[in-house]
Amino acid sequence: MDLTLQFGRFADAAVHRSVLKTPKVKTWIAQALLRPGEIAVRIVGEDEGRALNLQYRGKDYATNVLTFDYTREPQVAADLVLCGPVVAAEARAQGKTLEAHYAHLLVHGTLHAQGYDHESGERDALEMEALEILLLGALGFENPY
Repeated sequence: MDLTLQFGRFADAAVHRSVLKTPKVKTWIAQALLRPGEIAVRIVGEDEGRALNLQYRGKDYATNVLTFDYTREPQVAADLVLCGPVVAAEARAQGKTLEAHYAHLLVHGTLHAQGYDHESGERDALEMEALEILLLGALGFENPY
């Protein structure tokens, strides 16, 4: 798997850099990949996250993770954009470590890049959730739900 990891400029970006080391991020994403992949991960601030969510989803707020999938066969090619301040706030609110929440969202985004969709129906949501729980458990993380 080829991984590119980028960080935008935002407050506390150094904290996010310290949690998201390339080998660790690569391990988390590889756990969720069903085939070879080229994945770019970008950690952004709220302004960039909000602008991208508005442009591509028509929603005027910064969300935790956006997945841009380009190909699924013969290999997965995708960009995963995570909003650092949103991820940090969610981790605090949910009583999780920043690392555990990032692992969950990177697995979640990688599954989206391969066609999994929790918004298409309850059955699909349950399937994706169960897979996330299994994959994260194999990585040593507790059930994120």
